[in-house]
Amino acid sequence: MASDGTKLIAGNRRAWRDYDVLEHFEAGVVLVGSEVKSLREGHVQLADAFARMRNGELWLEGVHIAPYQFAHGVGSHDPDRPRKLLMHRTELERLDARLAQERLALVPLRMYFKAGRAKVELALAHGRQKADKRQALAERDAEHEMRRAIGRQAKGME
Repeated sequence: MASDGTKLIAGNRRAWRDYDVLEHFEAGVVLVGSEVKSLREGHVQLADAFARMRNGELWLEGVHIAPYQFAHGVGSHDPDRPRKLLMHRTELERLDARLAQERLALVPLRMYFKAGRAKVELALAHGRQKADKRQALAERDAEHEMRRAIGRQAKGME
């Protein structure tokens, strides 16, 4: 549990590899009861998820929240349904203008509980090509190797 009262439910490591993250946003998620219970158990997948503007509203699509084990019939939910995201109107308008102007994507980075409410951290991101992914991986490896060398030097091993 983080010191600011947030509890991580799920992260999207794939988004960090496939996109260059430009800006972060926080949005609330409209859920039904069985979805919340399933989230508390950590049964969510964000790997193929994205957010989309429709009719001035923001929707989260591609998120799979597994059905709650003890909810049957009327109490259960559709695991792959689009979920409405809650943000201030000014943020939505600014986001919509930026998405229309540039070729950017809205991808969820992580889902968490904050003060008992389900939130999703969205990123305004630019997609990477295969060569860009390789270059980023090479830069990360070079940075890691440099830190290891500095650590060895500080310990007097070299």
